[in-house]
Amino acid sequence: MSASRPIAARRAFQALLAVAAVFAATPSQAQVVISQVYGGGGNGGSLYRNDFVELFNRGAAPVDVTGWTLQFTSAAATGAWNVTTLSGTIQPGAYYLIQQAAGAGGTANLPTPDAIGTAAMGPTSGNAILLNTNTALPIACPAAGNPTVIDRVRCG
Repeated sequence: MSASRPIAARRAFQALLAVAAVFAATPSQAQVVISQVYGGGGNGGSLYRNDFVELFNRGAAPVDVTGWTLQFTSAAATGAWNVTTLSGTIQPGAYYLIQQAAGAGGTANLPTPDAIGTAAMGPTSGNAILLNTNTALPIACPAAGNPTVIDRVRCG
């Protein structure tokens, strides 16, 4: 065993404590993250008939997402954003399923979704942003530090 391992382990533990302190100090909405983005729904050879995005509440308190939106656009972020409005509450440790467009392929329906949108998501790329507002984004990706952005996949 290397003598540096205990030091590395202590540093990793200290880093985890620092991260935990940051999460404890953030608003409850920051507990919600985009945990999955599946743009292959309905494609040939896919299992599911629909594209979907899954949210997860990693915090210790319920989060009301009423009035929030999930917005999706192409990888280049040069077109209009497709907006799906959310409602309800995500309990701690729970998931929130957002069903999107269906394709001609796939063999299985998704479980009952919490929200339904119409975005035809690409199977290999795109931009998904979770916002605490129902205002559609302008064409470009929102700037870093935008207070309405809760989480994002790929954009910016």
